[in-house]
Amino acid sequence: MSGPLSGYTVIELQGIGPGPFCGMVLADLGAEVIRVSRANEVPAEAPKRPPLDILGRGRQSVAVDLKQPEGTETVLRLVEKADALIEGFRPGVMERLGLGSDACLARNPRLVYGRMTGWGQEGPYAQMAGHDINYIALAGCLAHIGRAGERPVPPLNLAGDFGGGGMLLAVGVLAGMLEAAKSGQGQVVDAAMVDGAALLMASFNGLANIGRLYERGTNQLDGGAHFYDVYECADGEHVSIGSIEPQFYAELRRLAGLDGPEWDDQRNREHWPERSEEIAAVFATKTRAEWCELMEGSDVCFAPVLSIPEAWEHPHNVQRDSFVEVAGIRQPAPAPRFSRTPGAVEQPAAYPGQHSDEVLARFGFSAEEIASLRSRGAVR
Repeated sequence: MSGPLSGYTVIELQGIGPGPFCGMVLADLGAEVIRVSRANEVPAEAPKRPPLDILGRGRQSVAVDLKQPEGTETVLRLVEKADALIEGFRPGVMERLGLGSDACLARNPRLVYGRMTGWGQEGPYAQMAGHDINYIALAGCLAHIGRAGERPVPPLNLAGDFGGGGMLLAVGVLAGMLEAAKSGQGQVVDAAMVDGAALLMASFNGLANIGRLYERGTNQLDGGAHFYDVYECADGEHVSIGSIEPQFYAELRRLAGLDGPEWDDQRNREHWPERSEEIAAVFATKTRAEWCELMEGSDVCFAPVLSIPEAWEHPHNVQRDSFVEVAGIRQPAPAPRFSRTPGAVEQPAAYPGQHSDEVLARFGFSAEEIASLRSRGAVR
């Protein structure tokens, strides 16, 4: 394993969305992440190609039946040699399985026990089902995303599942492992997507405190300003403009030919809608490629709006190796980058149970124990 987390071991209880994203980040950074998969999902025959599950890359899979006491005991033995565990069940589920934080910390007092939920471990909503859109709604995030006069627009599931969820859990687990290295004691990390989405809105909370967070779609960073928006080109493609600072705005004016005194008062919010219509008409006169030729390399704060396949091929991303190919699947490269201990995608996603025998043997299970677990169906 390469990466700054080489030598650390993390047990990941199989889940969806933010939990696997956290596991991917930790594996990319060099941790040995062992995924505990569901026994009933083990394929009858080994697939001919890896799963198309980018979030599952970089770790091995042990398939365990957690409804059997032997399955629970198997996971607890893995926990004994781990630095961290991450799980994404509703509050109380892990306790009912015999794998709650108390049980795991009793086996390994240095363990960092990472819990990923939508609503958190307590509160009126704690036991409710939910998804990203609900968490960012309650956090005061969703209400501020979208065009003026229109309903809020879900920003994919980036702000809840991944930014405010999986990434926040990864930060919490890393902080917990750093602290455990000093104190010798583990602890529970409660990462809730509603908390993480609220945290991502920190600067906008500041504006709300002083009455400067205006109606959705009328602010500087939400498409309300003509100098920070997305515009359609003559060919139906789009470009992004972020000319906030005066010197960048001046460059936008120069290259887009925005002459006349009406463009001088950049910060006059009253005239932003009118300026937006006018600049939209300007961008509609050229294709995206023509605007790229004109503005790339300048200080306009410009970039073409690319689809994922287009992003794979853009010269900037190609030169930086921003995307890699693993087992024929193109995907984002590990980030951030390290000068001395670079991260890497060690392997594609595993199918459930692909490494059960190998991992258990490495964790000290004898051949007889593995055979017994298999015969009972506790491990597959």
